[in-house]
Amino acid sequence: MSTKIIETIDLNKTYVMGAEKVEALKTITLDVYSNEYVALMGPSGSGKSTLMNLIGCLDTPTRGDYILNGVNVSSMSDGELAEVRNKEIGFVFQTFNLLPRISSLDNVALPLVYTGWSKKKREDRAMEVLEIVGLGDRVHHKPNELSGGQRQRVAIARALVNNPAIILADEPTGNLDTKTSIEIMRIFENINANGNTIILVTHEPDISEHAHRIVRLRDGLVETDKKNLNIIRADQSTYGFDLPEGANNEDMAAAKDYVGDITEDDLI
Repeated sequence: MSTKIIETIDLNKTYVMGAEKVEALKTITLDVYSNEYVALMGPSGSGKSTLMNLIGCLDTPTRGDYILNGVNVSSMSDGELAEVRNKEIGFVFQTFNLLPRISSLDNVALPLVYTGWSKKKREDRAMEVLEIVGLGDRVHHKPNELSGGQRQRVAIARALVNNPAIILADEPTGNLDTKTSIEIMRIFENINANGNTIILVTHEPDISEHAHRIVRLRDGLVETDKKNLNIIRADQSTYGFDLPEGANNEDMAAAKDYVGDITEDDLI
């Protein structure tokens, strides 16, 4: 049976603005289990960004409990939350948030500075996860020498480097074109298939359909929480159907009648 990674119980976040109180989250009760792939959706003002901040230990609730990997983090200090974030959560942001003057390798190794590991061990681990996201040949490139998709791959590698309990991705395809977005979603699929828990925050319905479960928020409440019965895989996003393993030139020619030009590289 899967382990419960996240448990929120009547989670509330209220902001005080002068004499006015604004309830960004009213009462959110939500469970997420290990190896789940969950999309959080909702319109502007629904509370999804606030919930993401709470799940990511970037903020604390006004009321209610948040239990992360068996530990109640609801009333932790900023320092304690920072330690939890570094150990338990890997972040992927829309704007990449990479340090511009250092290499891909150093950007990915940065969270490991607090582990006490030697520099060689940190670099070996950073190289390992850069290989996982297909950037083994770009380890010494700085962010401005990379495409948008490559920068996001570096950000994903950085999120993976500490073996976190959760990958929290906030609009990870928001700054990318369609083709690159599909490539990034393929990486998330592979990460989830390898056992990682992913929470994807998005406003894009086509991106949310890659997740196995979709939670929709509205007005600070969970509006719906449903298993996705029509999961879209990255290959299906590209072609509209699955190409069989070992597809040859004749297969590509037949596929072209339906979806236009594709190359052998697209089948890899």
